[in-house]
Amino acid sequence: MVKRRIRIARSVGSIPTRSIMKSKQIGGWGERIAENYLKSKGYQILDRNYSSKSFRGPLRGEIDLIAQKNGIISFIEVKTLIGRDRVSIISPEEKVDFGKQRKLRKTAESWLMKKRIPLNTKWQIDVISIRVTKGKAKIWHFENAIPYC
Repeated sequence: MVKRRIRIARSVGSIPTRSIMKSKQIGGWGERIAENYLKSKGYQILDRNYSSKSFRGPLRGEIDLIAQKNGIISFIEVKTLIGRDRVSIISPEEKVDFGKQRKLRKTAESWLMKKRIPLNTKWQIDVISIRVTKGKAKIWHFENAIPYC
């Protein structure tokens, strides 16, 4: 697992505050930040907000971003946390618990099957964590954060 920390450039736009944005809006904002970050690192975006459903059943899972670099497909979960001027007890990446990890694996396999990509293709599940505190946003990229075996 590779942990990288970078500062968000000012070109991203204004950094939101919790009081003016709802959770869904914060998530969308974080996904756009993550997508720009991935593109700057040479990733090709293959899909966004892919969700899988079981036959006549409820939603099984969603993957925020699917990207590829160096022949490896990365299924990326983006977690964004906008805190007040104090540090949160739990970091955004810690919100990807065992149940969420299981859903991500199954949803990734679903995407591979839907696109007719062999399951023995190299793929991994990454987590991108974005934390906004004191008016500044920071991003961490945890590559291959969730084992799929």
